[in-house]
Amino acid sequence: MIYLHLIYEFFKIGLFAIGGGLATLPFLQNLSYKYPEWYSIQDLMNMVAVSESTPGPMGVNMSTYVGFTTGGIFGGICSTLGLVAPSVIIIIIVASIFNKFKNSPVVDKVFSGIRPASMGLIAAAGFLVMKEALFNIPLFKESGAFMDLFKFKSILFGIVLYIAFVKFNKHPIFYIALAAAAGIIVKF
Repeated sequence: MIYLHLIYEFFKIGLFAIGGGLATLPFLQNLSYKYPEWYSIQDLMNMVAVSESTPGPMGVNMSTYVGFTTGGIFGGICSTLGLVAPSVIIIIIVASIFNKFKNSPVVDKVFSGIRPASMGLIAAAGFLVMKEALFNIPLFKESGAFMDLFKFKSILFGIVLYIAFVKFNKHPIFYIALAAAAGIIVKF
């Protein structure tokens, strides 16, 4: 049954994606390879763009989208519940025993191990987004032409946006809206 499958897959993601919404990205990428009928890598990149520019946690937004496209409204509910259930369970357990162990050296060592893992997952997510946004690997593989590897409009726009962000220091929403408008007009 698709609903139980969605709960199971997103429960696993919620259990191991430590570090927030971007940390779910490598797991979602893997899921897109495992179940290409659910969504493609391009769909995943679109989910990242929409999730970054809409309210709410990124991982929840993306799991809801996948669940909805796969199993309708109930699929969206199942995948979202599957994703957040591990966090809720872990928070309840940790809150009930935290005072006993908050000064424990073992707990400090566990958190010291989790931090780099979390950073690695977020770095992998950043690399995936960068690879999909700035490089056209399928076209390069097909043509073999080095210049086909790069998405020059996207690279140039990213550089311009970065310089504008550093120079003018406007709120990130301004740049998200600007990027959305440019994407519609120029069709990156």
